[in-house]
Amino acid sequence: MTARIGVVTFPGSLDDRDTQRAIRLAGAEPVALWHKDKDLKQVDAVVLPGGFSYGDYLRAGAISRFSPVMETLIDQAKAGLPVLGICNGFQVLTEAHLLPGAMLGNDHLHFICRDQKLRVENAGTAWTSDYEAGQEIHIPLKNMDGRYVADERTLDMLEAEGRVAFRYVARGAAADGYGNPNGSLRDIAGITNEAGNVVGLMPHPEHAVEPLIGSGRTDGLPFFTSILKKLVAAS
Repeated sequence: MTARIGVVTFPGSLDDRDTQRAIRLAGAEPVALWHKDKDLKQVDAVVLPGGFSYGDYLRAGAISRFSPVMETLIDQAKAGLPVLGICNGFQVLTEAHLLPGAMLGNDHLHFICRDQKLRVENAGTAWTSDYEAGQEIHIPLKNMDGRYVADERTLDMLEAEGRVAFRYVARGAAADGYGNPNGSLRDIAGITNEAGNVVGLMPHPEHAVEPLIGSGRTDGLPFFTSILKKLVAAS
């Protein structure tokens, strides 16, 4: 079996091709999905890539959430389809209420682009099983609306249920990728749904899959090998 992982392209998506390449490097087959098409082409998992879908008009991810492809995706995600949202994809997942909370503008009001130090908090999801809990990784970050917020009750629920998937590592110098880059509450960089099949994060693992390009590291590749192993094991 060759696992087939769909990558949705919205108007304004920037990292769909990079994500397809990361999937191919992990050993799966990338499948291009168009935002106006409700058919997911029988893929085994889906990635919502980064970018500025619909120019981030209204707010990031707010229009894409109503694209025809999302109607099918929301139903299938609730039924267990693995879904990964990266940056703008994470924003779309919160707008679609597949993940709780919301994404606001960075607290310093500037676009940020740098390598970012993260700590893996949950290595039990469909997308993180090739990491170890507590592992620290470098993943490129680039966003304008990356500040994760939620009410205290939701934040406490995420903590209690182990649904914080990644945190920004606060210690160390910003020049080395440490620190909270956007004011996200409780240093949250990524979360998961209760079932562990839907994960969203702001940094871009697809830009850290080869030593010769992107960040020069391969810290992001385990996202894609994790889901591949899960799909193969389930076949």
